[in-house]
Amino acid sequence: MKKRITLSLLSLTAAFSLMSCSSGPNARTGTVLGGLGGAAAGGIIGHQSGRGLEGAAIGAGLGALGGNIIGGAQDERNARYYRRSHRGYY
Repeated sequence: MKKRITLSLLSLTAAFSLMSCSSGPNARTGTVLGGLGGAAAGGIIGHQSGRGLEGAAIGAGLGALGGNIIGGAQDERNARYYRRSHRGYY
């Protein structure tokens, strides 16, 4: 039981420390949606081996990280498009 709690807290700490890599609106939304989807998928996969909470914690961390990366990339594309399309209109 203690090992499970330690692993869960370690996974959540790692996820929270990596979530602020990008801070645009799509990155934040991607982080939340990725974390929820990853927790659901990890919980289902972990349940098959009798470790649903650990699977959910690991899935949430990985999903949040992936969602943040994808959302941050979308924010960067939007920023490049905005800079390119509004050049010279000052």
